[in-house]
Amino acid sequence: MRDEATAKRDSSAGVAAVPWRVIEVRVVSDHAVAVRFADGTHGEVELANLLSSESPGVFAALRDPAVFRQARVECGAVTWPGEIDLAPDAMYDDIRATGRSVAG
Repeated sequence: MRDEATAKRDSSAGVAAVPWRVIEVRVVSDHAVAVRFADGTHGEVELANLLSSESPGVFAALRDPAVFRQARVECGAVTWPGEIDLAPDAMYDDIRATGRSVAG
């Protein structure tokens, strides 16, 4: 697995602090990111199943490792170019329960 040297942090101001708000994302492979939430909860989000599915929808663009590596935090959510994002509240619940979230 490849580990990106720098984590991308959310610098948006004026967004209410809620526990499931993502404040940091780091790409850890071509199909997984590590996230940290406002309350300190952290874990990995695995997207391999979603990206390898026959119908990944808008997430198909993330099959390109160069695009996947552009993960960033915007307004408390993990986002990519092309208006692609992940629901932070669902990831938070999964990570609190098991330490990881599996999309798809």
